[in-house]
Amino acid sequence: MKIQTKRIVITLLLLIGVSVLAATGLRERTVEWLDRTGLNPAMVIIILSMLPIVELRGAIPVAMFFYRMHWMEAATLSIIGNMLPIPVVLLLYNGLFRILRRSRIGIRFTDWLYRRTRRKGKVVEKYQALGLSIFVGIPLPVTGAWTGALAANIFDIKFWRAMFFIFLGVLMAAVIVTSLCLLGIVTFG
Repeated sequence: MKIQTKRIVITLLLLIGVSVLAATGLRERTVEWLDRTGLNPAMVIIILSMLPIVELRGAIPVAMFFYRMHWMEAATLSIIGNMLPIPVVLLLYNGLFRILRRSRIGIRFTDWLYRRTRRKGKVVEKYQALGLSIFVGIPLPVTGAWTGALAANIFDIKFWRAMFFIFLGVLMAAVIVTSLCLLGIVTFG
C-alpha cells in the first residue's frame, strides 16, 4: 500500500509541475508538445483539464480554438477530465501534505497553500458546500476543482458532499468559460 501511495503522490506532483509550466507562459508549447505525442485531440483535452491550475479554464479554449472542436464536445471532455482526479485528490490531500511537510520547502509550500486557500475560501467557510460550488465555479486563478478539493478538506466537508458540490462548480465554470469562448472574449493564444 505504501508503494501505491508514493506512486500516486509522485504522479500528482508531476501533474502539478506540468500544469505550472502550462500556466506560466508555456501554454502554447505545452499544447503543441501534447499534440506532437500523437494522442487523440480528445485525450489531449482530457489530460489538460486534469492538470491543476490549467483545468477546464485552459482546456476549453484549447479545444475550441486549437483543435476546432464543437463547443459541446470541448465542454464535455473538459468536465470529464477536470473531475477525473478529484476523488483521488480528496482522498489523498492529507497524505500528500504529510509527505510534503517532511522538508522545509514542503512546510513553506503547504503553509502558503493553506493560508491562500483559507483567505480565498471565505465563501466556502461562510456557505460550506454551496460556497464550495461558487468557489470552484467562478473561473478565476486558483479557484478550480483542485483548490476546491483542498478547501473541502480544510473546511471538513465530507467526501460525497464535496464531490457533488465540486461537480456543480465545475459545471458552472464550464458554462462560463464556454460562453466566454463563444462570445470571443476568451481565445487561445
